[in-house]
Amino acid sequence: MKVDSLALKAYTELRKKILSQQLLPNTRLKEDEWAGKIEVSRMSIREALTRLLGEGLVSVGEKGGFFVKPITTEDVKLIRELREILEVGALKLAHSKITPLEIEQLEKICDDFSLMVKQGYYNGACEADIKFHETLIKASQNDKLFQLYCSSHIPLFHEKLGKALSGNNDYEQTDKEHRQIVKALKNKNLKLAEQTLLAHFERGVSVVLSL
Repeated sequence: MKVDSLALKAYTELRKKILSQQLLPNTRLKEDEWAGKIEVSRMSIREALTRLLGEGLVSVGEKGGFFVKPITTEDVKLIRELREILEVGALKLAHSKITPLEIEQLEKICDDFSLMVKQGYYNGACEADIKFHETLIKASQNDKLFQLYCSSHIPLFHEKLGKALSGNNDYEQTDKEHRQIVKALKNKNLKLAEQTLLAHFERGVSVVLSL
């Protein structure tokens, strides 16, 4: 693989782990350690970490080294606003464009989420949560919007699920809201879909700020 491709591989892997909370805040990211784990060169890891630094996902310590950057209260509020702009916008487009196959995909993701929670596999539930919202964005059938979403920092529910401090009731409520959104899209009820999604965001902010 070319150096650029290896650096992208490292960036994608580390970014995913940070956003899904598999790497907790203030964790030091050692170049040699991650070069071995991802099977790329230290140079590729350094390039990936530099890119993550530019995105605000990592920081440089006082004595050097890269660390996973904690999310602040202000970050949570800004991410909430960003989610509303991107996801509600996508929802409006998806309302008239979504296909039966995409509805089935969303329903399958809901079933996967429920199963992961039932089995106590919360990392898997977190991944299903991420996939649900990505699929919702894709249903807008706007590639530029999806690219923007993927490059943004939207880890609200991912952080909440990763820490798993709010109890099973929260997972159940997330599942209900996801399914309500899908049902509303299926029935062409845009108003209900929007209301449910906005309530989903607000509850997420409350949960994360309470941790």
